[in-house]
Amino acid sequence: MLYRAFMRLVDRLPLPSLRVQLLIAAAVVLTQAGISVTGAIVRVTASGLGCPTWPQCFPGSFTPVGVSEVPVLHQAVEFGNRLLTFVVSLFAGLIVLAVLRARRRKDVRVYAWLMPGGTVVQAVIGGITVRTGLLWWTVAVHLLASMVMVWLAVVLYAKIAQPDDGIETVQVPAPLRWLTALSGVALAGVLIAGTLVTAAGPHAGDKSIERQVERLQVEIVTLVHLHSQLLVGYLALLIGLAFGLFAVGITPAIRTRLFVLLGLVLSQSLVGVVQYFTDVPAALVAIHVGGAAACTAATAALWASLRTREKVEAPAGVTAPAVS
Repeated sequence: MLYRAFMRLVDRLPLPSLRVQLLIAAAVVLTQAGISVTGAIVRVTASGLGCPTWPQCFPGSFTPVGVSEVPVLHQAVEFGNRLLTFVVSLFAGLIVLAVLRARRRKDVRVYAWLMPGGTVVQAVIGGITVRTGLLWWTVAVHLLASMVMVWLAVVLYAKIAQPDDGIETVQVPAPLRWLTALSGVALAGVLIAGTLVTAAGPHAGDKSIERQVERLQVEIVTLVHLHSQLLVGYLALLIGLAFGLFAVGITPAIRTRLFVLLGLVLSQSLVGVVQYFTDVPAALVAIHVGGAAACTAATAALWASLRTREKVEAPAGVTAPAVS
């Protein structure tokens, strides 16, 4: 009954065109990726505890207050990151309303509902991160959850772009789809290893003498080698996938996504090398996190392009059979 009442309210909204739905979906992708970058900025500016409580910023206040213990800059950076959550939530809610109002197919609606649901989960993880004093594994989970949300948002965009009355079409043989999935698993390994490098690295998220942030007690060089080797494996899988795709013939859309992904991975590798030999400057950390989100989005876009829905036009002079 509540759902019917909700849908009656939704039906009072303007009917969104496909273009409007795609614009909102693109905003969902950008905000989900963007908040991971602002989170990295919070970390490298040592503003992780600029708001030392959650959901309030300070005890008794949801906004920053003038206290000498916490620098104003740190308060502003952390509070700004929290405000961005409202922007993420706004577009997550808008995409749900858009696909419901447009009466999109079931899988589109499911992915759309994952956006606000995942945003709530992210907010809870962020709260746990603050309340545990930036415990390293909570920070790692926070970033990895953001990458999952980026992946889901890109797949949602791809599904919205496909016609509801189309027929599902497989663009490449099954072995190549499995190889693409395996590259996604390799990417997950690269991301996990990357969070471990950060957990043992110089940017703890807070430099206060009173608050000793617990770090991952593993030699960082060992973790860097693990991270780099997994990246090499990921890149090798993508190169093998590229040869396989060109051998069977691919659409221009798949070719474009493949080249974009390879370019992003190579660029991300270069950033990582520069980071290593320049003692991990703060600016490159934020760029590297942005690159991780971009690689995740590009891998998801490639995966989504391998199985599409295409509208099949009936031959001239043939009418569709009546449905009783």
